[in-house]
Amino acid sequence: MTVLVTGGAGYIGSHTLVCLLNLGYEVVVYDNLVNSSVKALLRAQEITGKHLEFVEGDVTDSRALDDLFAKYSIDAVIHFAALKAVGESSQRPLQYYETNVYGSLCLLKAMEKAGVNHFVYSSSATVYGEMNPSPYVETMELGSPSSPYGASKVMVERVLADTARVNPKFRAISLRYFNPAGAHPSGLIGEDPSGIPNNLLPFITQVAIGLRDSLSVFGGDYPTADGTCIRDYLHVMDLAEGHVVAIDWLAEQSNFNGVEAFNLGAGTGVSVLEIIASFEAATHQKINFKIVERRAGDLPAFWANADKADKVLNWQAKRTLVEMMEDAWRWQSKNPNGYN
Repeated sequence: MTVLVTGGAGYIGSHTLVCLLNLGYEVVVYDNLVNSSVKALLRAQEITGKHLEFVEGDVTDSRALDDLFAKYSIDAVIHFAALKAVGESSQRPLQYYETNVYGSLCLLKAMEKAGVNHFVYSSSATVYGEMNPSPYVETMELGSPSSPYGASKVMVERVLADTARVNPKFRAISLRYFNPAGAHPSGLIGEDPSGIPNNLLPFITQVAIGLRDSLSVFGGDYPTADGTCIRDYLHVMDLAEGHVVAIDWLAEQSNFNGVEAFNLGAGTGVSVLEIIASFEAATHQKINFKIVERRAGDLPAFWANADKADKVLNWQAKRTLVEMMEDAWRWQSKNPNGYN
């Protein structure tokens, strides 16, 4: 089976490549390299000893996508390519809607022309919005996210549902994941944010390595046990394996038509201060931090109910919080400046 992975040079995409290659899939990567590095592709091949095909291009380029599907015999698509910074999306909404929504439309149209009907979408827990209570369950109605990033994910999920309604051959899985963390245990690939990290753990590792003086903890007065926000963290390799399981499940369904959503999370909440303490205990690195004012749009706490993924896909988050911390630190230690 040949799988097209859009955004495959990014953080989650590159780890998914390792899983796909190790299991014998033929892989074609399509990435514009705006927020990623070709070195991640080279290292994924180094880890696995397998070859992949790479085409540089943007998901908003319909002609390039048509050429891509004409050149390669694609059986399924995993769609990661997107802009993903929640805060930035509020400052640049048009760019987020263009890349995340219009880019997905271009990809789906190219798939339709090529007769490719298996699609795994990189969605997000943000689709539940602000009103749904934790733990989030897939049967909840799609919410109204406070950011253009979250809204773009809701829009694409609705596009998938409408596509499946009129195309009886179309099968899609929307993977709503929570907070990926960690890196491949080899330390060869990991999270390499451009500029100031948007996610907690890479900011922590950059403080530990000396790239940043201290960590700002946004809010210490939330209605949680220690006053800091609670999130559901899962190892990026568990998340990557979830995408491969999703591809396999789609291929096995003879009578399925439509879209299924699955939460991918550990099913437990961990606070910011607990993450800091866990990192310090696992790596013996002291993290300087200060509690500052709350950040607009942050919810006090949310985590997943991942029972459906367990029951239907036989997927569980298996790796521990300690492994996340150790692997993230191994990556940062070996690559102080990321892929640069």
